[in-house]
Amino acid sequence: MSQRGSAWTSEDSAVVCTERYGSGSIQKYMQHEDGTISCERPHTQQHYRSIRDCFVSLFLPHGFPHSVSDDYLEYQLWDTLQAFSSSVTGSLATHSLLRGSGVGDSSATVTAATITWILRDGTGMVGRILFAWMKGSRLDCDAKRWRLFADVLNDVAIFMEILAPIFPSCFTLTVCAAGVFKCIVGVAGGATRAALTVHQARRDNMADVCAKDGSQETLVNLAGLLISLLVIPLVSDSPWVTYLLFVCLTSLHIYANYRAVRSIVMETLNQSRLSIVLEYFLREGRILSPAEANCREPLLPGLGWQVPVSVGVPLSTVVSSVSHMKLLKKGNDSLYLLGWRKDTGRLAVVLHERARSVDIIRSVVHAEVLHQRSGSTDPVRFSILAETHGLVSHMFPDFHNGLCASGWTTDRNVLDSDDWRANWDTSKEH
Repeated sequence: MSQRGSAWTSEDSAVVCTERYGSGSIQKYMQHEDGTISCERPHTQQHYRSIRDCFVSLFLPHGFPHSVSDDYLEYQLWDTLQAFSSSVTGSLATHSLLRGSGVGDSSATVTAATITWILRDGTGMVGRILFAWMKGSRLDCDAKRWRLFADVLNDVAIFMEILAPIFPSCFTLTVCAAGVFKCIVGVAGGATRAALTVHQARRDNMADVCAKDGSQETLVNLAGLLISLLVIPLVSDSPWVTYLLFVCLTSLHIYANYRAVRSIVMETLNQSRLSIVLEYFLREGRILSPAEANCREPLLPGLGWQVPVSVGVPLSTVVSSVSHMKLLKKGNDSLYLLGWRKDTGRLAVVLHERARSVDIIRSVVHAEVLHQRSGSTDPVRFSILAETHGLVSHMFPDFHNGLCASGWTTDRNVLDSDDWRANWDTSKEH
């Protein structure tokens, strides 16, 4: 076995092999005069390392840090802080709900409290189904934005539950509304957590990353429960102290969530990140790295700019006649048809059945370029469309190569493409 040149000292001359477990300390295998081999482990800080290794084994994925993304640890630290804050404020909300339901009030009935709880759970279930139907496909595309939205909405729901006992006549309505919000939080938070787990798991270890995330959350919630046992008796008779504590913990919760989401560096392209990268490329001639683009990605709804384009729509959404289709194909040798929706006038993309992820990325890039140049009348719009086909055909190969070289993933994307696919003659129309 070859040695590492000058890296070995004279006293290491009997070393025949070194090894380590994950990112742990290196241990040496020494050859003795009688030909036997023994393992020499580091003697320093053995007790500390054994405790550290036990902690890592319990709460971090197997093979950490090499088995997860580079942003994993920073995200988990901020996520732990926000989970602790949410756990304590959740206990405050539970205290208020029990008091509003009549616990401690001799005139309250068990039946009334049970009905309130049933209505709360029932409306929440309906809200969960409707939200998943309306926004389910968008959660993958804007996982970071929806993750932050879910946590802010959770704070709103907790605040409503804390205030509910103050307005007895509206208690049931307030509790039901808060229940709907919390169920929406469950859908958005759970779905985006799954999307982030896909990003963080780098060795096909999604189950392990998810399980260890659950262990971390359980430990944090346990700590939150212990703190709540101390805090609740102190604030139970003072609503204003409860409100002040809620404001402080919620501020910490929102800040920690923002820092957690901001620390994530996604290598897949959604429309916001693609718009940011394309705009910088057209202006500076350079592709932003995933870290650079993620730092610029807006996290709050309504912020940022992106072209309103529908990808993967039915052909009938865009094309109304054979001549219309020929106009869309003029100068076009790609596996998509870019045009305008007949109902709204927004840009839309019809995908060929052989279209792959790179073709979808190219179609959105084309939509961005076309949107910047588009005219107001049909003849002008179709003329500009034909011109942009050549522009994009010339520009996109360099853009795509730059994406790959900068670390972006192009064999998959989160551009919210629908599943409609068409089949047409892809030869270029002149």
